[in-house]
Amino acid sequence: MAANNSDPIQEELGGGGGAGVKHEAEEQEQGEGEGAASSSAAQATATTMLPRSSSRPQLDLSGAAIHGTLEDRNPTILLPNQSDDISHLALDIGGSLIKLVYFSRHAELSTEDKRKISTKRRLGMFNGGRRSYPILGGRLHFVKFETGKLNECLDFISSKQLHRGGVDSPSWRSDAQPDDIVIKATGGGAYKYADLFKERLGVSLEKEDEMDCLVSGANFLLKAIRHEAFTHMDGHKEYVQIDQNDLFPFLLVNVGSGVSIIKVDGHGKFQRVSGTNVGGGTYWGLGRLMTKCKSFDELLELSQRGDNSTMDMLVGDIYGGLDYSKIGLSASTIASSFGKTISENKELSDYRPEDISLSLLRMISYNIGQISYLNALRYGLKRIFFGGFFIRGHAYTMDTISFAVHFWSKGEAKAMFLRHEGFLGALGAFMSYEKHGLDDLSVHHLVERFPMGAPYVGGKIHGPPLGDLNEKARASSHHDCYYFQILQISWMEKFVQKGTQIIAPVPMGVPATTGMGGFERPTSKGDILRSDASAALNVGVLHLVPTLDVFPLLEDPKTYEPNTIDLDLDEYKYWFKILSDHLPDLVDKAVASEGGTEDAKRRGDAFAHAFSAHLARLMEEPAAYGKFGLANLLELREECLREFQFVDAYVSIKQRENEASLAVLPDLLMELDSMNEEARLLALIEGVLAANIFDWGSRACVELYHKGTIIEIYRMSRKKMQRPWRASIPSLDILNIDDFDMFKKRMLTDRKDQPYKRALVFVDNSGADVVLGMLPLARELLRHGTEVVLVANSLPALNDITANELPGIIAEASKHCGILRKAAEAGGLIVDAMAGIQDDLKGEPVSVPLMVVENGCGSPCIDFRQVSSELAAAAKDADLLILEGMGRALHTNLNARFKCDALKLAMVKNQRLAEKLFHGNIYDCICKFEPVP
Repeated sequence: MAANNSDPIQEELGGGGGAGVKHEAEEQEQGEGEGAASSSAAQATATTMLPRSSSRPQLDLSGAAIHGTLEDRNPTILLPNQSDDISHLALDIGGSLIKLVYFSRHAELSTEDKRKISTKRRLGMFNGGRRSYPILGGRLHFVKFETGKLNECLDFISSKQLHRGGVDSPSWRSDAQPDDIVIKATGGGAYKYADLFKERLGVSLEKEDEMDCLVSGANFLLKAIRHEAFTHMDGHKEYVQIDQNDLFPFLLVNVGSGVSIIKVDGHGKFQRVSGTNVGGGTYWGLGRLMTKCKSFDELLELSQRGDNSTMDMLVGDIYGGLDYSKIGLSASTIASSFGKTISENKELSDYRPEDISLSLLRMISYNIGQISYLNALRYGLKRIFFGGFFIRGHAYTMDTISFAVHFWSKGEAKAMFLRHEGFLGALGAFMSYEKHGLDDLSVHHLVERFPMGAPYVGGKIHGPPLGDLNEKARASSHHDCYYFQILQISWMEKFVQKGTQIIAPVPMGVPATTGMGGFERPTSKGDILRSDASAALNVGVLHLVPTLDVFPLLEDPKTYEPNTIDLDLDEYKYWFKILSDHLPDLVDKAVASEGGTEDAKRRGDAFAHAFSAHLARLMEEPAAYGKFGLANLLELREECLREFQFVDAYVSIKQRENEASLAVLPDLLMELDSMNEEARLLALIEGVLAANIFDWGSRACVELYHKGTIIEIYRMSRKKMQRPWRASIPSLDILNIDDFDMFKKRMLTDRKDQPYKRALVFVDNSGADVVLGMLPLARELLRHGTEVVLVANSLPALNDITANELPGIIAEASKHCGILRKAAEAGGLIVDAMAGIQDDLKGEPVSVPLMVVENGCGSPCIDFRQVSSELAAAAKDADLLILEGMGRALHTNLNARFKCDALKLAMVKNQRLAEKLFHGNIYDCICKFEPVP
């Protein structure tokens, strides 16, 4: 549908207390968890099971109380005095690095009002179906230190009281000091430094087998993190989706000082089948002797400026610059590492350290790749995962190993790398606790967030003015920058995190750093964040969100991809400009939402700086944070706002627009009621499309707001809605965007005697969009006898309506509409009768219910691989899905297929998107109906 308008084409932004634990008895029903402890494999044929340890912080049961209702089969038990005391801490102490993994519980637990309880009861969420194992929401953090700076690691643990459950734990508040604190640890340093940990922290290190921990950690990551594994060829990083049903067997190659090659057959089943003494220690040892480098990172950095052809004898050197094509060797293939130095009359000092470093790197990497492939060939394996200290996200290293595997296997085998590869051992040690709670997690439970280093501490920005950031950051000590290393795991990967011990909001490159402090290696550009050997592949904090589920109505969750358009370099540049241009207005709105205080202004400036740094980071390496689409970019912005304590930047605007729209709703409903059924359905769809123009994420739409009141703009938009909404071009293979007739037939003919049972209606913006667009459409469905579930954001995003705001709007609308009132009462949205309001429908039978559920996210888009358990339950009996708005129906899910009928409605408020999708124009509309047989 094209709106008939003469507006100029404009570029704009699219998008529109106490811990809890489940009954322990339930755990026994679980059987053997997938995360059961790994096998010990000191012998190639050994497959014994690793026993769990009982050395785990004890629960404080004082004041325990049931949270939930009597209908809840497995109610959560609140432990008001537990707080974060159930946190775990585990370490991997190697010869070069110390890796920490620790888990912290979410401090807050959302309360459930009468509306939520009523909705859950109606959706059957209190009749079993709950998980039969104890999962608490929380965060899994990853931190690393140089082993040579062990005292800094001990200071970090002590400052956060991680060995005692965290600074907010009861034992810390009461100064009670447990006598027998035990921390899991692996690696040689667990033996070497055990006395020092006892002396400084009063804790005992319980040693775990290194191989067990490596395998256990790898299995967990490959199971739980969606974009954990990737390939790296010719400088190109591509993330690989791992099918959990086809994960085993695989080869795990851990490249530390030496190399261990492990065949993994399942959870707790593995063998060490081979290895080599030529590994990272060889590279570092020879490199140190030959180049005088002071650190491993310095040696790696030298290799990036090297030219190995000055040292290595190439095939072309032997054949006069020609390829040896008969056996498939190019002229640039290395025939002999360091082979050229034999015939040259030069001393070591005559060669560049950069060239020596690169030759060494390639010699060792090629050999590791070849030995690994030969073992994969021996066991018939096609998949090889590489990890360990030697890899460290270094592009040349990964390229060289990948080339070797690809060359010797003729492309049949694949070298893959892990984003968290440096933390396999520490994570495995963490999982060796008797009840770590991670065994039965699925990928949809985790959300990864990357630390942004937000400097908001104690009500004020902790750090220098933004103009001084670069200079102050370069002068900062390693200790000041601890927070930049913290990587949280929630089984959602997120990219921002509020800092607690930092002096600058973003980590800038520091010339003297080795990278162990979380800083990125500086480039010639100076200020741009970058991935390299010291960056450890930009792993994020994993947030555990046990209330997330896969949307059950997805036709095929395995092939589902939420993003409509892949972000290539040109798309990145375009959207980065859009987001950057929109930033000043967003900051103004955010600051105004907090009353315009000086504190809010400083936080607003810090947010802008931090978010800009993220964009710069992604511009340099689009794959830095995993597979990243437009939906992730938009969510990144909202998460960054929240981390800087801006809860709802558009709250006052939403309130104003809601009030103005509710004032004219009665007149609109009267107008609709005067129409016949067919005309009314068309008017309703056009009304939804017209009202979708109210989008504060679109610059073009924002500029329209200065031309009149909300109601004037809505009426103008309605007048421009004339079918066909855009002329079809049969000669082009374009999106079919006008399926209204098909939808009308389904509604008024095919289902006249058997209406839809339940419709899930995903709403978008507040104000006219939801009040004058979606509520009248929902009312029409109720009129046909269809249950309606309005699905809205769990958290604010731009001017999108939230699930917490919807009941109030519905209550106001119900004062003027008996249909909405009856349905709202039936759905528990209006719990108490509204006395004094005229009710023309007394004596009518009880209405089908109108309900509201959260979608589980706080973004303009939606990823159906991770939705709230409430929404997943509501989908059980749904046979109609309505997606509205650019974020949910265009930027994401335009190509998504569902198991039930789906209607996608949106106004296109971005010229580039309109052209790319269907050769259209800004303000064109889509009405895309996808029925199932």
